[in-house]
Amino acid sequence: MRYRTIGRRSVSAVGLGAMPLSIENRPDEKRAVATVHAALDAGVTLIDTADSYHWHTGETGHNELLVARALARYGGDTSGVLVATKGGRGRPGDGSWTVTGTPDHLKRAAEASLKRLGTDAIGLYQLHKPDPEVPWAESVGALRDLLDAGTIRAAGISNVTTDQITEARGILGDGLVSVQNRYSPAVRDSEAELRLCERLGLAFLPWSPLGGISRSSLEGASGPTSEGTAFHEVASERGVSPQQVALAWLLARSPVVVPIPGAGRPQSIRDSAKAPGLELTDEDLARLE
Repeated sequence: MRYRTIGRRSVSAVGLGAMPLSIENRPDEKRAVATVHAALDAGVTLIDTADSYHWHTGETGHNELLVARALARYGGDTSGVLVATKGGRGRPGDGSWTVTGTPDHLKRAAEASLKRLGTDAIGLYQLHKPDPEVPWAESVGALRDLLDAGTIRAAGISNVTTDQITEARGILGDGLVSVQNRYSPAVRDSEAELRLCERLGLAFLPWSPLGGISRSSLEGASGPTSEGTAFHEVASERGVSPQQVALAWLLARSPVVVPIPGAGRPQSIRDSAKAPGLELTDEDLARLE
């Protein structure tokens, strides 16, 4: 495994997006825990979760509790694992998502996440999405208060613009360590945000990083996919999955990129974890553009 930096922490160059373990059509707990353990066995030291990653009404924190249980049951050392969680979104249980960015809500949510994770402080706490009904500075100010209180060790923001990153950096200073936006072979409209993170020294965590290619065959079909792209061609030539090629391409975009592909079974995260070792040539990268 190769490593990158989030704030003062060194983490695996590819993390685990734990959301598929708790939302619709989730696996049973045995397979879910096995997936987390497979990630750890493969050298993954970043796990991304959120209080809103659940399926049914009344399940807030399902994914956080699952991750905490999986870490507790792991036979090896987990002291180097960074668990990054998020607050500010909700799921009523009907498949929809809500946004609540008031300072009071974010502080209560962080305290609840801390309790579920069972640690003395949250390693990385991310504001899940800006709330259009709440001034951005007020939401980010809640992260500042959580940092000052020691509830969280580092702060991140998600689904944001360059202006929001700049404003958050002014409020949080070095306490802001990461930005999590959608970015993939098919969705590249956060290029400006990625480059700003590069200039500021912030980690950029692409969510849904496999958009535009077919999901790993180990994961099974998951909505519309695109076959026959350059990613599939390079994968065939290298004898690897398109998933690995996509993640290696993301890693080549910038040294601040740390992809967090989701996984619902052990085989898939084992495959993703091999991506940092896949060296793409200049010719490969030109084709993938």
